[in-house]
Amino acid sequence: MRRHDSTSTDSPLDSPMETESPFVPRPPRPIGRKAAKAKRGATSTNDCVQLLEQIAKSASLRIERDLKRDEMDMAREEAFVLQQQMAQEKDIEDREMKIMAMDTSHMSPETKAYWKLRRRDVMRKKLFNDDGPSNTDWLNDENH
Repeated sequence: MRRHDSTSTDSPLDSPMETESPFVPRPPRPIGRKAAKAKRGATSTNDCVQLLEQIAKSASLRIERDLKRDEMDMAREEAFVLQQQMAQEKDIEDREMKIMAMDTSHMSPETKAYWKLRRRDVMRKKLFNDDGPSNTDWLNDENH
C-alpha cells in the first residue's frame, strides 16, 4: 500500500483536469502587446478624427457667430449714421427757420444786409437745391 505523501505530484487537487473544468468560465486571456498597440492606435485615430471634427464644427460656429456679430455691428453703425444725418438736417432746418424769421427792423444797415444775404442763401437752397453762398442779386429785397 502506498502512503499518501504531501509532496507527491499525484494529488488529485494538483491535476490540470481539476482546475480547467469546462463548466467554470475562464477569465479572458490578457491581450498581447501587438494587439494592445494596434487597439490603442485605432482608438487614438478615432479620437483624433472626432477631435478634428469637433474643432472644425466649433470653428464654423465661431465664424457664423462672428458674421452675425459683424452684420449686427454694421446695421447698428448704419442706424447711427442715419440718426446723425437726421439730427444734422434738423439742426440745419432749425437754423434756416431762425434766419428766415429774423426781425431786421431794429438792426443797423450793415447787419440788415448780412441777414438779407443769409435769407437769399436759404431761399436759393430751398428753391434750387443749391448749397453755394449767394453771389448774385436775383432776389433783391429792397422793400423790406
